[in-house]
Amino acid sequence: MSSPSSTSSVVTAAMLAIGDELLSGRTKDKNIGHLADVLTMSGIDLKEVRIVADEEDAIVDALNALRSRYDYVFTSGGIGPTHDDITADAVSAAFGLPCEHDAEALRLLGDMYRAREMEFTEARKRMARMPRGAAHIANPVSVAPGFIIGNVYVMAGVPQVFQAMLDNVMPTLRTGAKVMSQAVRSPYGEGDIGTPLTAIQKAHPETSIGSYPKYDGQRFSTEIVVRARDAGVLKAAADAVAAMIEAIGQEKQLTASKGDATA
Repeated sequence: MSSPSSTSSVVTAAMLAIGDELLSGRTKDKNIGHLADVLTMSGIDLKEVRIVADEEDAIVDALNALRSRYDYVFTSGGIGPTHDDITADAVSAAFGLPCEHDAEALRLLGDMYRAREMEFTEARKRMARMPRGAAHIANPVSVAPGFIIGNVYVMAGVPQVFQAMLDNVMPTLRTGAKVMSQAVRSPYGEGDIGTPLTAIQKAHPETSIGSYPKYDGQRFSTEIVVRARDAGVLKAAADAVAAMIEAIGQEKQLTASKGDATA
């Protein structure tokens, strides 16, 4: 694997969360938000998240779509000891590789179970299966490793283990320029700012401008957040938003004064 380096280019990622329990609502996902936070802080854009059932065809189709589109794909779930833990099989199928017991993973797990005086059953040995040639992702919590194949990082679904594995992965990744943001408060609702804000976004294509409506029980307002990778670009767009808000205010005052004059 090449060493990580920072670059001004955009680095993209996607996440594939795997498990029937996520889709049924029995398990509430905590990994998506954590991954988004960590990637954002590292200058990697999380562009897409998919959640799929424990079905090999669904996992293969989603994984092949994502890994061809983004620089990195992170998966969570489905690498445990039970019959429905089929992520290793599905990832192997996606890459056209055999899924087999990894010798080093077997050794790590065998040593751990012997130390605990527990039987190293066939079910537990399933956690040592991965595509041939995959590299390990160390698991400091429960030993059973995740794995890396191509641009795909396969990790556990248990949040504590997922987070520990991700901590080991992040220093190896190529990162991009970090996104900066600036919030501008608008005392007006989205109905007032929508059209001019669209024009500002078009005039500043290197930014991403989001509007987040608020209601305090009496009136609507909006928090406008401008995001960009360049400080100068960010300031120019934020200044344009501030000027827009001032212009709306002046227009409303003028309309109100005209109404008073004709009353």
